[in-house]
Amino acid sequence: MRIGILGGSFDPPHVGHLLVAQDALDELALDRLLVVPAAQQPLKGGNQTPTAHRLAMVEACFGGIPRIEVDPIEIDRGGLSFMVDTVESLRRRWPSAMLHLLVGDDVVSTLPRWREVTRLLSMVQLVVLHRADRGHDVAALAGPLASIGASTARRLATRRVDLSSTEIRARVRDGRSIRGFVPDPVATYIATTGLYLENSRELSTAEGPARA
Repeated sequence: MRIGILGGSFDPPHVGHLLVAQDALDELALDRLLVVPAAQQPLKGGNQTPTAHRLAMVEACFGGIPRIEVDPIEIDRGGLSFMVDTVESLRRRWPSAMLHLLVGDDVVSTLPRWREVTRLLSMVQLVVLHRADRGHDVAALAGPLASIGASTARRLATRRVDLSSTEIRARVRDGRSIRGFVPDPVATYIATTGLYLENSRELSTAEGPARA
């Protein structure tokens, strides 16, 4: 069995995440792709949208897509989300599966700071995602990958778009539309809950869905 792992804050998930997921399913011939929202990413500050909301948005974004499963393993575990712990648990769940860990090319420079990255890489095939129109940047990844023993990492060109969760949050705060930036169910969820508005953090903590 071939399983992909796509982790992140997903604050919020957007159409770029959908494109990456579909490209990975197709190009890597995955049997399933696990979308894993982090409880709290160690290399980011603690000022993140509550997990219940992010999980609900990920489920709204990816729900119903064949071969894609939302896995709350890191949220259920709580605390800081270290990918090595997640992969170890997944390896116990599927001992004979080939696990593919998907990371963006913008994340490669942070890999040396990940917990037990050498052990992590011994359990997965690392797949570095890069935009198809930025192939000239791929060679620049060779040094950083070699420094952590990941010279065999696979490069995967995707239809990544110039879109970020930070930009989407800013648009919401400014009262601008996010239709087309996120799937309609995610846009509806954000509008209904009032996420990313000035007073949303207090409201979201108190009023988030029960599954937290």
